[in-house]
Amino acid sequence: MKYFLYFILVASLCFQQRATACTRVVYKGPNGTVITARSMDWKDDIAANLWVFPRGIARSGEAGPQSLNWVSKYGSVISSAWDIATTDGLNEKGLVANVLWLVESSYPKFDPQGTKKGIAISAWAQYVLDNFATVDEAVTALQDEPFVVVSDYVPGTTKFTTLHLSIADATGDNAIFEYIDGKLVIHHDPSYTVMTNSPVFEQQLALNNYWQGIPGTVMLPGTNRAADRFVRASYYINAIPQTEDTRTAVASVFSVIRNCSVPFGISSEAEPNISSTRWRSVADQKNKVYYFETVLTPNTFWVDLTKFDLQEGAKTMMLDLKGNATFNGLSNSAFKEAKPFKFMGI
Repeated sequence: MKYFLYFILVASLCFQQRATACTRVVYKGPNGTVITARSMDWKDDIAANLWVFPRGIARSGEAGPQSLNWVSKYGSVISSAWDIATTDGLNEKGLVANVLWLVESSYPKFDPQGTKKGIAISAWAQYVLDNFATVDEAVTALQDEPFVVVSDYVPGTTKFTTLHLSIADATGDNAIFEYIDGKLVIHHDPSYTVMTNSPVFEQQLALNNYWQGIPGTVMLPGTNRAADRFVRASYYINAIPQTEDTRTAVASVFSVIRNCSVPFGISSEAEPNISSTRWRSVADQKNKVYYFETVLTPNTFWVDLTKFDLQEGAKTMMLDLKGNATFNGLSNSAFKEAKPFKFMGI
């Protein structure tokens, strides 16, 4: 009876969700090896570029007169969407931030004439990378909701932006931030190493508990649905070798995130939110190296954040990926000076 009830739970959740595809997974190996990977899945090209931001950049939350303003404490390397939002990144302290789609998200109402500060959802991940060195530090600062996350429609569409945020630090600690029914929900535990899209994270954990009773060598769910990708990522990230050899560890983590990716060109009329993987990132938080690959270029390349000048007053640098530009290996030298992009606001 217990397993029958679990089956009903899993089936109902799977039919309820409309799976926007993205996956995030954290590997924790020996001697401080921590690596975070994610896939970015979207129906259309989101025009990603890589940016390196130094310390000391003045930022605006782009929410009107009551915008949150801050100056970056830490340098970071990030991937952008249309050069109007930070979707993913690694800062110089080894903190990684990723935003993924969550259709169930509902944000607090923001009063542009009120007293509480606002931050556009496009800058949410960057705010965390700019200001915090550890997950515990971020959770302590954000749990009292010092600002309102302000969302809007995806440019050129009628799709309202609904995201949740995951962070992981160089110690292997993890936290998930979700806004459900206008309330901030924080899931904070080092064991929270996997996140996908719908359902909400609490229900993702329930799904995983069910599948832990079924040996992964016997059966794993294989569809593109978020719940199935969550289960596969959870199994494989613990099945790959535990090693401090960076080459082997990075290769193993890449193999997990590729296993959870959606084949290029895949779409579903019945479930229009299932989308092709556009790019993948793997962040080595111990060595501060950010690996990146796109589906329309044949090579994986990487950025060593420790080899950039991140001091206050240093140049902002950008790696232009337009036109399916192809890079290979260490690509620091291919970055060019650029003015920091402006986050899209209201």
